[in-house]
Amino acid sequence: MTWIKIVQPNESPAVLEALQKQGHLYPPEYKLPVEAVKGESIVLSHSLLPETLYHAFATFGTLMSPELPLSRKQHEMIAATVSVLNHCFY
Repeated sequence: MTWIKIVQPNESPAVLEALQKQGHLYPPEYKLPVEAVKGESIVLSHSLLPETLYHAFATFGTLMSPELPLSRKQHEMIAATVSVLNHCFY
């Protein structure tokens, strides 16, 4: 359970818009319909600041662009290495 107040997409047009805009930047296998983003999630922990939500998660979408010189395997290797170094359990 998060300790941060969360605003659901159906409660705020700004949160809904931020989710929709950043979602278009994600690779197809990462895309979730906005309706699926509900309850408690790392994305919605940013929902008090919808513009920040957009910029934080749009950064990830942009960095995963297939037009960049790294392959998808290289992206995943970097992400896994950073998670291990940060002692991230998920």
